[in-house]
Amino acid sequence: MRYSLFQSLLLISLLSTGAYAQKIFAHNDYEKPQPLTKAIEARADFIEADIYLRNGQLIVAHMPKEADTATRTLENLYLKPIIALFEQNKGRISSDRKYAPSLVFDVKDKVEDVLPKLLPLLENNLAAFSRSVSPMAVRIVITGNRPRPEFYLDQPTYLFFDGRPSELYDDETAKRVALISDNFRSYARWDGTGDVPEDDKAKLKRIIKRAHDTGCPIRFWNAPDTPDAWKKLYKLGIDVINTDKVAECAQVMK
Repeated sequence: MRYSLFQSLLLISLLSTGAYAQKIFAHNDYEKPQPLTKAIEARADFIEADIYLRNGQLIVAHMPKEADTATRTLENLYLKPIIALFEQNKGRISSDRKYAPSLVFDVKDKVEDVLPKLLPLLENNLAAFSRSVSPMAVRIVITGNRPRPEFYLDQPTYLFFDGRPSELYDDETAKRVALISDNFRSYARWDGTGDVPEDDKAKLKRIIKRAHDTGCPIRFWNAPDTPDAWKKLYKLGIDVINTDKVAECAQVMK
């Protein structure tokens, strides 16, 4: 295939900067009026659910006191609906043949207690949750209380992890890191108004480069969550936009 000069320069630029396709992270999706459904409709790339272990069951909640084992089980809110969608769409989560999101579990209790309860639920339906079985499966990403990086390779191959800029990964371990995340406020004070200050830009770009050098896209939580901020953050090189306004963000950014 022959490339024009412009195409060649663009390709070189993308490869040299480690740029990634823009993605949307549906923050605290379970708090929305229609969890999972609206995130899928908006084609969110990452869909987040906080999980606790209560009375032997995995429960989706923001705070421990909200962990209602009667109504908010992980199976009922996420896993069973996803399996049903895969059956309905013949091996995909939606009719969009290119759409295969990641489901991010923010583990709030000890991960060594949570994983033994989570893994059997996933292994009963690996066609929906393992891309080794099906390339269109929902990728499972663990954040919050995660195993230490040296133990990532000991976990089932269908599990991926949310990394941190402070962690170092060898080449094989880095393959299990779906993205790298950190607190925006650790690097910047910008509130989304006006331009990003130069000092903030410099700090953010250093961390962005570190993630890209690892081979991973990067996300910041606690970042300003407005259309103007989304555009400016992406222009800085932030690949994954963390948002509570998924439908609006998808309309603006995709």
